[in-house]
Amino acid sequence: MKQLKQIGILGLLLPFFACGGGDDAVVTVVKDPTSATLTFPLSNSECTEGTAPTATESTVTFKWNAGTDTDSYGLLLKNLNTGSSTTYTSANTSLPIKIKIATPYSWSVISKSKSTATTATSPTWKFYNAGAGNSSYAPFPAELVSPANNSSSTVTNNLISLDWTGSDVDNDIDNYTVYFGETNPPAEHQTDIDESLLENISVASGKTYYWKIDTKDSTGNISTSDIFKVSIN
Repeated sequence: MKQLKQIGILGLLLPFFACGGGDDAVVTVVKDPTSATLTFPLSNSECTEGTAPTATESTVTFKWNAGTDTDSYGLLLKNLNTGSSTTYTSANTSLPIKIKIATPYSWSVISKSKSTATTATSPTWKFYNAGAGNSSYAPFPAELVSPANNSSSTVTNNLISLDWTGSDVDNDIDNYTVYFGETNPPAEHQTDIDESLLENISVASGKTYYWKIDTKDSTGNISTSDIFKVSIN
């Protein structure tokens, strides 16, 4: 009788154990996309491989290596002469785009996923879309590094330094001109600068300043950077 009781109790418990796993949740791991690797046009290069050229345009096929966990890409293309930007969407890792000849551009690729709002952006490359008969190219507009645009800076002894990066297809940058001041656009501050750094510029707390850089090469070609704004604490 005692053995029968034990069997009966075991029989009552078994259904509870058998059904216990029914409430287990299925966990889905969403992976963020990773950045694409740009391959063409090359960084700081002269692009001579445009097809179907006209007097003003040619078609350049942009190429990159895929990022992981990515469903589509956004190619951000900026005309460095005008400052205008356009974003193109592609599900592939190459995209032909008709662009102006004899014009500098920058480009980057944004990796996107349907599973998450998080994106990943590649480094930005610059290139010059060559035109027929080009023998000398204007420098790329300088990249302003520090202080960053729309930033606030706490300075020592009311002095600030400006830092930027210059590049040129011909590698013949001759000098820079710095524009700096409280007006937008800023006035010319100093010319014939050999290095991409200018230190010990006098500023005042509580004021906002604007700055930009002109880059000049050995044949007299000049390019102009964007204008950055910095507030002094």
